[in-house]
Amino acid sequence: MGELARERCHACTKETPTLSQDETRGLLAELDGAWTVKDGQLRRRFAFPNFAAAFTLATRAALLAEREGHHPGLKVGWGYLEVELTTHAAGGLTRNDFIMAAKLDRAAPAPSGS
Repeated sequence: MGELARERCHACTKETPTLSQDETRGLLAELDGAWTVKDGQLRRRFAFPNFAAAFTLATRAALLAEREGHHPGLKVGWGYLEVELTTHAAGGLTRNDFIMAAKLDRAAPAPSGS
């Protein structure tokens, strides 16, 4: 997980290649097991004991996105944050999506009991 989180996102265009299924599987294996790929998006639902904790990670995600220039879809509610990543400019998943996911894994608080 650590290597991806140290990388930086790069500007993408419609010419940026999307990942093959093998590349996607390999990068997915480097993330927390809660991440899934569905309908061309990298997704994860984070669970929290209250709204404030969910909003805290959503704020961290927003600040990371601004620094990286790669913006996820975020849905925050009481006790959860849902994240969806895809590279719209390229029309699918790129390495940037996995870099952002790794950075979010690092930014998320450890689960209770850890």
